[in-house]
Amino acid sequence: MTDRTAGPAADLASDPVAAAPAPAAVDVPAAGPVPRAVPATGGPRATRPLNICVFLSAADLPERYTAPAREFGGLLGRAGHTLVWGGSESGLMKVVADGAQEAGGRLVGVSVEFLRAKARAGADEMVIAPDLAARKAELLRRSDAIVVMVGGTGTLDEATEILELKKHGLHAKPVVVLNSAGFYDGLAAQFRRMEAEGFLPLPLSELVHFSDDGADALAYLQEHA
Repeated sequence: MTDRTAGPAADLASDPVAAAPAPAAVDVPAAGPVPRAVPATGGPRATRPLNICVFLSAADLPERYTAPAREFGGLLGRAGHTLVWGGSESGLMKVVADGAQEAGGRLVGVSVEFLRAKARAGADEMVIAPDLAARKAELLRRSDAIVVMVGGTGTLDEATEILELKKHGLHAKPVVVLNSAGFYDGLAAQFRRMEAEGFLPLPLSELVHFSDDGADALAYLQEHA
């Protein structure tokens, strides 16, 4: 997630969702190694509520990016799942959280110490990590499945680390790249080249799923989590 530390703080009092009382933020220790996961065995469509981690930007973006984020948040909430995200009350992070919460979904935020002041006040749970490495580890630990939405260098950093850990068998959680407005067309082409030229030790389809819309993304996660 690409957080912007500059600029005016969000006006939480003017937002009826964000202005609701929230539990106190909980600090977490620095990240340790991610425990090795038991490989997924497939099976029937998930019927239990899922904790779905979303990596995405905290920038203010045009409607071609905000609409898919809002839609996915709503789909997640109406399905009874929990949004696990970077906890920011800015930009696209706020949009997806609003969508999920307005549709009845729970919000679990994992912010970071230097962005504590930007953490969403209306989350059901807010965790403050000491640094970005601990934040990524906590987001992965708390999630059953991962979605990568549009974002900048921070989102790419999070996505590549999650995929590298999966490549080495350190977790078996499904990962979806939500390719809103073709934003990740270039990344998809690069991954296909990596696979074709022998850079990936497992089929690309087992590593990550690219989806063009939120309904397909959620269906994939529910099928594979």
